[in-house]
Amino acid sequence: MLLSGGLDSTTVLAAAATKRRVFALSFRYGQRHAAELGCAARQATRLGAVAHETVDLGHLGRLLVGASALIEGSALAVPKLGDASDGIPPTYVPARNALFLAYALAWAEAIDAVDIWIGTNALDYSGYPDCRPEFITAFAQMAALATRRGVEGRPIAIAAPLSELRKHEIITLGHSLGVDYADTISCYDPAGTDPDVRACGACDSCRLRREGFTLAALADPTRYASSTQAKRP
Repeated sequence: MLLSGGLDSTTVLAAAATKRRVFALSFRYGQRHAAELGCAARQATRLGAVAHETVDLGHLGRLLVGASALIEGSALAVPKLGDASDGIPPTYVPARNALFLAYALAWAEAIDAVDIWIGTNALDYSGYPDCRPEFITAFAQMAALATRRGVEGRPIAIAAPLSELRKHEIITLGHSLGVDYADTISCYDPAGTDPDVRACGACDSCRLRREGFTLAALADPTRYASSTQAKRP
């Protein structure tokens, strides 16, 4: 499964671990929120992953630095409160999930895994084209054509169990599975380094996360850079 260290992927890890022997895969791709990888490693251990690999795609950051606000060193700003715009936001990372799923597909076939789990969400997502159910369906069809297992009639499935859930429903699910959300990072522009990281409280991801805990009627364990930011509507 693809494990970023964020709220959604950690929830999927917890859900998958109740049904599968999980092999977790994370990526270092030059993201400005690379502290999430520390969370991913700890969550993989905490939730019983059989293995956890972090693939170094640092060169990808150099290729994409001018195209995404999520890449360290990008001149593009992470949108904060009041900066929202229509369409695909500057935090979109070109073809990220397509690349990540391709790596996962190769590993899955090598270990004869039956499926790949991913935490994409089509309802609360921020306009990313590679989070849509139609993308997941298309990738699964491609995977069936591109692999030995697929050609032999044993295609590797793509599981996206959070696709149609709202953020508060995801949090409620994770809470029921005992997920420690205090050790997850959702913020696009955090301050500090792992493990002492603070969420900005103002980016779109922070807003969705905070609203999710409110609607789930659960205490938000997120550590924010300031109490003022944490209380913004």
